[in-house]
Amino acid sequence: MSRPSAVPPPPPPPARRASRSLIPAPRHHLPAAPPRHAVAVGAVLLLGALLIGLVIAVSERPSFQGIDDRWAASLHSARGGALTGFAGVLDRLGGPLGTVLPLGLIGCLCVYGRWRSGLFAFTAGIVTNVLVVIPLKRFVDRPRPPHPWVLVTDGSFPSGQVFSAVTLVFVVGVLVFPPRARRWWWLFAALYVAVMMFSRTWLHAQWLSDTVAGALAGAGSCMLLWRAFEPLLRTEAERVAADSLWL
Repeated sequence: MSRPSAVPPPPPPPARRASRSLIPAPRHHLPAAPPRHAVAVGAVLLLGALLIGLVIAVSERPSFQGIDDRWAASLHSARGGALTGFAGVLDRLGGPLGTVLPLGLIGCLCVYGRWRSGLFAFTAGIVTNVLVVIPLKRFVDRPRPPHPWVLVTDGSFPSGQVFSAVTLVFVVGVLVFPPRARRWWWLFAALYVAVMMFSRTWLHAQWLSDTVAGALAGAGSCMLLWRAFEPLLRTEAERVAADSLWL
C-alpha cells in the first residue's frame, strides 16, 4: 500500500496594495507645532513691550533712562571703521530689505504649494508691522538719541528693525528647518537678533530699551500668531508628511 502524498498548502492570497489613506503618516515636523504655553508666553512678551512703551509715554524721564544714557555714552567712538560699516549693512538689511526678504520667503513657500505657511509668514512678517509697530511709534512718540549716524524717521520706540529681525528668524525657524537643524537655527537667530540690537544702538539710531521692546513685541506677536495658525499649519504638516511618504 503506497503512502499518500502530502497535500501542498494553499497558496497565500495575493498581497493587496495598501491604500494610501490606510498608511499612517510619519510624525510631521514641517511646519513645527507650537508649544503648549504659546499663548501665555506670547501674551507676557507682548505685554512687556507695551508696558515699556506705557512707562515712556506717561513719564517725562522713565526710570530706565539712566541705563539707556549710560549704554549710549559707552558706545561713543569714531564714526568710521569696520564696525560702523557692518552696522550700516544691518541697517539696510532691516530697512528696505526687511520687507524684501519676507516677501521672497512667502513667494518660495507658495511656489511649493505651501500657501498656509505663506499666509502665516505674511501675517507675522508684514501685517504685524502695520498693526503693532506703527501704532506703538505714534502712541509713544519717543525722540531718537541725539545725532544718529544713519537716516531715521520719527519715533524711536519700538525698534522696527529689531522687530522685523525677530519675526523673520522666527518664521524661518518654524516653517523651513526640521527639528534637528532647528535647534542650531535658534542659536543663530538669537545671535543675529542680539547683533541687530547692538547695531541700532551703535549707530545712535535707538535707545537700548527701544531694541529690547522691539524684540519682545516681535517674539510675542509671533508666538500668538503661531498658536492662531496652528490648525492651518497642522493640516499642511500632515500633507507634507504624506507626500514625503510616497516620494
